[in-house]
Amino acid sequence: MVIAHIITRLLRAGSEENTIGTCLAQAAAGHQVILIHGNEWNPEQVTRCSSRVRVIELKEMVHAIDLRKDIQAIGRLCTIFRDTRPTVIHTHQSKAGIIGRCAARLSQVPVIVHGVHIVPFESVGRLQKMVYLLAERAAAGCTDAFINVSEGTRQMYLAHAVGRPERHFVAHSGFDVDRFCGAAFPDDWRVLCGVEEFEEKPPVVLMLAAFEPRKRHVAFVTAFKRTVKKIPNARLLLAGEGPMRKSIEAAITLHGLQNSVRLLGFSQCPERLIALADLTVLTSEREGLPRVVVQSLAGGKPVVMTALPGVTELLTSESNGIIVPADDVEATADAVTELLLDSEKLRRMQLRASQTDVSSWRMDVMCNTISGIYQGVIDASNAHFAAA
Repeated sequence: MVIAHIITRLLRAGSEENTIGTCLAQAAAGHQVILIHGNEWNPEQVTRCSSRVRVIELKEMVHAIDLRKDIQAIGRLCTIFRDTRPTVIHTHQSKAGIIGRCAARLSQVPVIVHGVHIVPFESVGRLQKMVYLLAERAAAGCTDAFINVSEGTRQMYLAHAVGRPERHFVAHSGFDVDRFCGAAFPDDWRVLCGVEEFEEKPPVVLMLAAFEPRKRHVAFVTAFKRTVKKIPNARLLLAGEGPMRKSIEAAITLHGLQNSVRLLGFSQCPERLIALADLTVLTSEREGLPRVVVQSLAGGKPVVMTALPGVTELLTSESNGIIVPADDVEATADAVTELLLDSEKLRRMQLRASQTDVSSWRMDVMCNTISGIYQGVIDASNAHFAAA
């Protein structure tokens, strides 16, 4: 088949990793794969793909709503589709999902699939929610299959009348699970934690997340001072990059947490950071089901996080993690503090984290599931035309 994936931004985050992994697996299986991305992209991500996947930059596709550029992007996509004649269009992220499916319908692409990595119409303002829902419902009419990263996102879409149940499927976001099992500390762990050669490892809390507003790093840094007050040698490691970095730095300085909160930048070895951590934390307002949660469990570390759709598919509060109210970042810090102070409970939760079954998040499982969904849509279409 000729398979074209369309993604709004090709940066270094979960949905991009999911998409790139899918593209590479499909190319290895012998398909002709095209990856079309918008005007925000990371050169390393393009390099990862370009040897086996044709990568096209769609400069007209921008993250923000811009009707003039959005219409231009649809027109350019139609031209690309006429030239490449894809069998399947698979869109990712909200903007690419709307523009890509519209262009695919106009170009009469046989199979149109949308990957739901996050619920875009949740935890936003009333007007934004109305606009996003209208767009999603309109695009649902030309969507043959929705591929959700969790059952939670599937249920949220159905609860808001976006797509029919028989068109919604779940394929967990795949990664190299074995890489996270039994990983070693980073060689420079003392430098990362800011401790001297003679000092023992301090209690370490890790947040692996892009520096974006919806992740709420600033709010958690502010709340983390409550943890430091009770556990002075505690360290919060923030691994990621993004537009909120300066705001995070300002919050660290404002609260005098320069030695307690460490900014690590993007990590090529997240499994080693998870190995170093005692637990991980996530305070997002919106997510699908973040792969970092699964990676933490694979690494034997419990997760303290805000309640999000689908999280209970993996986490059982007070067993392999702690789930706090979605709007209470301070409760997240308090839960972290309590767990760090109770070493027996922490060890018990680490053991239960390591025992969590994450096999459905393996890359081969995800890719096989996606292939099966494509084939199911093709078979149903063939059967329909045969009957007609």
